Amino acid sequence: MKQYTILVFLFVIFTSCNKELSFENETFNKKSSIPCKIDCPQITIAIPVAKNIPVVTDSINKKLFLVIKEIVYFGEKPLKTNDYEALTNSFIASYEEMHKKFPTETFGWEAKIKGNIEFESDQIINIKIDHYTFTGGAHGYQGFRSLLFHPKTGKTIFNDELFKSKKEFKAFAEKEFRAKYKIPAKSNINATGLMFENDKFHLPQNIFYTTEGLLLYYNSYEVASYADGPKELLFPYAKVTKYLNFK
Repeated sequence: MKQYTILVFLFVIFTSCNKELSFENETFNKKSSIPCKIDCPQITIAIPVAKNIPVVTDSINKKLFLVIKEIVYFGEKPLKTNDYEALTNSFIASYEEMHKKFPTETFGWEAKIKGNIEFESDQIINIKIDHYTFTGGAHGYQGFRSLLFHPKTGKTIFNDELFKSKKEFKAFAEKEFRAKYKIPAKSNINATGLMFENDKFHLPQNIFYTTEGLLLYYNSYEVASYADGPKELLFPYAKVTKYLNFK
């Protein structure tokens, strides 16, 4: 009996240690209870949720939730929960509160959040968030967010950590950016109507690892007007591996 107990104990330890990080897609949806015929307010969040390794998954899932909350939360009081149901409820509650104050002016609030595993290796995990929100005005806002993680720890990888020398990569990227968007080498970076801060080239807030290569992605308003749309630059890995700390 004693030997049997030891074997069971060892089996539990072995299986626990051999669990691998995985993701399961989960969807959260909420619609307003206020009657409507068209453009009925609603929010949908479809995201990959990390499973199996608590220390790692907690870090990834917490960061993912914080970013999505930043995109869709309109409440006046801080939302102190990591509950997606509470987040969707708060979005609709904000609409309904606004509708009571301005019943003829509020319509069609919408939020669509879709996350997917853009890239995964033994060195890096990249979750891409495709988001669209409309809460009134001339148009909604659509954009992409890139979240990068260490697979073994779940900790966030910040953009500065991606490069062996950020200065060298930035110089390389600016040269390629100017070539793609036909900006003369001796002209200011905003010479053709772009809106880089202080008229100086900078790397985007969102950098993606994709199956095709490293993608630099500037969302609308980041370096160009809404009418001009987002700007992007894709580098095959063979061209940029020498600059990267992760593969």
